[in-house]
Amino acid sequence: MAGLIPQSFIDDLLNRSDIVEVVGSRIQLKKAGKNYTARCPFHNEKTPSFSVSPDKQFYYCFGCGAGGNALGFVMDHDNLDFPQAVEDLARRAGMEVPREEGGRAQKRQPVDSPLYPLLDAAGEYYRQALKSHPTRKAAVEYLKGRGLSGVIARDFGLGFAPPGWDNLMKHLGGDALQQKAMIDAGLLIENADNGKRYDRFRDRVMFPIRDSRGRVIAFGGRVLGDDKPKYLNSPETPVFHKGQELYGLYEARKANRDLDEIMVVEGYMDVIALAQQGLRNAVATLGTATSEEHLKRLFRIVPHVLFCFDGDMAGRKAAWRALEATLPNLQDGRRARFLFLPDGEDPDSLVRAEGTDAFRARINQQAQPLADYFFQQLSEEADPRSLEGKAHLATLAAPLIEKIPGANLRTLMRQRLSELTGLNGQALQEMSQSSPRQESASQDEGYYFDTSEPEATYYEPHTPSEGTERSGKKEWKKGGKKDGKKDWKSGRKGDGAPRGPRTPATVEPPALTTLRTLLHHPELAQKVEDASHFAAEDDTYAQLLVALLGTLQKNPKLRTLQLIARWHGTDQGRLLRALAEKEWLISADNLEQQFFDTITTLAARQRERSLELLLRKARQGELSAEEKDQLRNLLNRSSSTATSTSTGA
Repeated sequence: MAGLIPQSFIDDLLNRSDIVEVVGSRIQLKKAGKNYTARCPFHNEKTPSFSVSPDKQFYYCFGCGAGGNALGFVMDHDNLDFPQAVEDLARRAGMEVPREEGGRAQKRQPVDSPLYPLLDAAGEYYRQALKSHPTRKAAVEYLKGRGLSGVIARDFGLGFAPPGWDNLMKHLGGDALQQKAMIDAGLLIENADNGKRYDRFRDRVMFPIRDSRGRVIAFGGRVLGDDKPKYLNSPETPVFHKGQELYGLYEARKANRDLDEIMVVEGYMDVIALAQQGLRNAVATLGTATSEEHLKRLFRIVPHVLFCFDGDMAGRKAAWRALEATLPNLQDGRRARFLFLPDGEDPDSLVRAEGTDAFRARINQQAQPLADYFFQQLSEEADPRSLEGKAHLATLAAPLIEKIPGANLRTLMRQRLSELTGLNGQALQEMSQSSPRQESASQDEGYYFDTSEPEATYYEPHTPSEGTERSGKKEWKKGGKKDGKKDWKSGRKGDGAPRGPRTPATVEPPALTTLRTLLHHPELAQKVEDASHFAAEDDTYAQLLVALLGTLQKNPKLRTLQLIARWHGTDQGRLLRALAEKEWLISADNLEQQFFDTITTLAARQRERSLELLLRKARQGELSAEEKDQLRNLLNRSSSTATSTSTGA
């Protein structure tokens, strides 16, 4: 299985794979016009919002935003890596996957990283050590003292790292190559000064961290002695990115495939103690704050999230960070609640002290809806009993409310803010649009996607309002790159409600418009004579546009899904996939003109930048002969010439 999968094979495989057959073999589809619908397999829903288009060979869920081609569906639905999904589709199509060594093709992950079996073997060693190692007594007593049964210890794969510097290394580490792999997996540490290697985890209770497929990807260790830190996590590795993983998520889904709500707590033992008491829906972040990536992942699985934190200052700060991460993910129909525990208590101690029924009753009686917690916290900072406090409250709350994509919830939150401050809706909207914080956020509108994990979520920029035909025309929000930075950052989904005219700051970047048009009409690439005159544009969209044009000019017969497959697994591929999921509704009469108008705009912008740089350099010193020629050409070149060059007219 070694080697790269040739891109030509992937193109051919997608051509031979019918997404209706691929999806229909896994979930029940129903014909609805020219498309097929179903209840989404990626989130709980009662009304089907999952659509499969045989024309586009794409699927899309209007509820959770999941979407992609046949390969993407197999990866997400079957929890497969890219090469495994290719193998699966190839078997279905009766094709054999070829492999090629080296070459300039983009490297893809092997079917399984060699770190997985190594981490699994380490997990097995720790489990056996908990059962039989001579020094296991302290670990066993610690777990019994926390009230854990053998069943829970088994379900969570708990183990024991014995004291000593090289127990695991002696058990698993054969030659230097094997030890190097153990370092890569975060199991060993190499001393930079003397080159000596030793076990990372020593004299600790071990908590294996599993991915969505149940594979061990890392460990957490709780010290039994006085060493520091009390809890130690594996470092970042090729298979473990702590900002993207949630401890206990695999176990929670395994225990209940029909989860309705997931509880986010602060530590390993909180998750396990709750599971011991029958509450098997808890997860914990791995030493990081709750992030938007975490929330995107959770809301793809369940519609409701409950945050359960200590009631101290640290817990309150963690809760507010969680709230800020939740806001951009609050589609209508999703819910977040906050439960704060008494001082000195955590979920582990409290559930053991008062029992499951009392803990459930505490959740039902004391958990605050997000909106209540939101206004309570801000009202403590900006007292709405004074005019100054009202003004401050509006300044704090309005930009945050604008981050909420759910139209109904956002409207209700605005109404509540209006009641507290006395400001009308128009004043609050103007305030949110004019604040620096909102301007930054507004420029991140448009298509949004999660770049943090394989099962990334993709959103259309404007979902249809109630009663609108989903296959019909839609209004599209404008958006663009955030702060001009070269990142492809995930953001908020469309709000589903038509908006009025926006300020110039929210106009969609021309390159993004052209990317979308080119994806749906790749034949236009052949009419562009030269894209190099804006190749230096300091804009990620423009850079991708240049690459897309070059690819299409070399391979004129490529279809949309084949183009996307060429960038599969990259941030650019995620953007292309999101753009392709919805038709770009330009009038056929104006499509070509708008396309080349955009290219002309990009060319003119780059020409102006080059001219400005050369003039600035000329003022500072002598230009080279080549630079003088370039400056002369730029000064003489007219915009009409640029248009002619762009269109090849």
